[in-house]
Amino acid sequence: MWTTTSGLSGRSLRVSITFVAVVGFSLFGYNQGMMAGLLNGDEFVKSFPILEKPDNATPSESFYVEVIRGAVTSCYEIGCFFGALFSMFFGESFGRTRVICMGGSVLIIGALITTVCFTGHWEVGQFVIGRVVSGIGNGMNTATIPVWQSECSGAHNRGFLVCFEGAMIAGGTFIAYWVVFGLSHAGDSVQWRFPVALQIFFALVVVIGAAMLPDSPSWFVNRGLDNEACVVLGKLKGSSPDSDLVLHDFNFLKADVESSKAAQSGWKTVFTFGKTQELQRLLIGCSGQFFQQFTGCNAAIYYSTLLFQENLGMEKYLSLIMGGVFASVYALATIPSFFMIERVGRRNLYLIGFLGQGLSFVITFACLIEQNESNAKGAAVGIFLFITFFAFTILPLPWIYPPEINPLRTRTIGASASTCTNWICNFAVVMFTPLFAAQSPWGVYLFFALFNFIGLIFGFFFYVETAGRELEEVDIIYARAHVEGKMPWRVANAMPKLNFEEIAQQSRELGLSSIDHTRDEKSELGLSSSDNRQEVEEVPEKH
Repeated sequence: MWTTTSGLSGRSLRVSITFVAVVGFSLFGYNQGMMAGLLNGDEFVKSFPILEKPDNATPSESFYVEVIRGAVTSCYEIGCFFGALFSMFFGESFGRTRVICMGGSVLIIGALITTVCFTGHWEVGQFVIGRVVSGIGNGMNTATIPVWQSECSGAHNRGFLVCFEGAMIAGGTFIAYWVVFGLSHAGDSVQWRFPVALQIFFALVVVIGAAMLPDSPSWFVNRGLDNEACVVLGKLKGSSPDSDLVLHDFNFLKADVESSKAAQSGWKTVFTFGKTQELQRLLIGCSGQFFQQFTGCNAAIYYSTLLFQENLGMEKYLSLIMGGVFASVYALATIPSFFMIERVGRRNLYLIGFLGQGLSFVITFACLIEQNESNAKGAAVGIFLFITFFAFTILPLPWIYPPEINPLRTRTIGASASTCTNWICNFAVVMFTPLFAAQSPWGVYLFFALFNFIGLIFGFFFYVETAGRELEEVDIIYARAHVEGKMPWRVANAMPKLNFEEIAQQSRELGLSSIDHTRDEKSELGLSSSDNRQEVEEVPEKH
């Protein structure tokens, strides 16, 4: 089985896992930045003339070009959506590292198709097919990498490490913008082919890295491979597999898995309620990805150069430079999140992000209502403020939160569902933004500002603080909220952090053992008490 650590252990192993994870996520950002630059490139438009808007275009011609631009850009998100669906249904069977290797390999195939497409021979179709295939691979990776990273990390630095992954989305965007800008003076198709092909290098690093590193202990335990789980736990902690520290963590993992098996883990479990609140927690995890997209991030990132040129009236070359500056600010603004994610907490950063982003877009749309040179500068300030707030708050949080908020029995499904939400909403936003912006340059920013304020209200009432907590503590928070009739965020704020003994004690008191959970589930399904007793008698035989 996949327990290889390539001779690494302890900190070096954890750093290696983090390195592969962040390179995988940089591919996400790289594609965003790449397309933002390519859409404005002379050679790209020459190779794909259907994407060029004539100088004296009629409204119908402009609308047609905007639709094609949106479709060519957003088709990547459709592929990502189906890749995330694959992870949702098959990720648990294949394992974390296997899915990541598969995703990276599929991405390489797609990048090759896109790079070598022949212009003059259904060129847009070839380009779109390559982007969809690449998207499938990226969707598999983005749905799986956060789960793998979370399950290989301790509570004290889990947020920091997954935050680092999210920050690398901005890093990938930064690299892509400046690569495209550096090649903008090239006189042939290398101007766009090289940036597309560069994805292959990053994908190879991910495939090779995932093949040389172990799967997560949680996945091994879930598959009944206890010895392998102890070996990997020992390597991650830099101790022997039979040490007290390793056996301590293994026992808690085992107990959680036994509970999930008794609950007949799967889609049926997602649609149960009671103390474990799987459906509520899955929807909350998905909401972060929904709001990430509908608060305007990819409208700004994918179309920044076009927005600078067409909405703010900048010259083409200046808009390319401003796009690079925009990507640089985006990357630098992720740095505060490394220090704030554990100290400030997930919930507070969500609220700060929604408020800051909403006010930033209020500035932009207010300046664009009456367009002139002075107001255009004010609108640009609003866009830069938005990306600054987004970079250290809403960028990493939706990738950190679902693996933390969902219980082990539905963690893979929950993380994949949230990623699917990201990609389908991403597709919608990237598709309609050029159309919306063309019809109302200021209205699109008002739309996104309103969604930020809706996210602020939703986050205040439904987001629970998970910073610094063991994943098992989140189960206790929701169980206590159900029993006490309180909002989970209030319980989380009042409940001190628990050690392993306190977690075990409160789990027993709240009836979160496998038998108690099974009894609750049967009761919710309307079975009689005799059925419940029979199920309780059968549970030990299943284990």
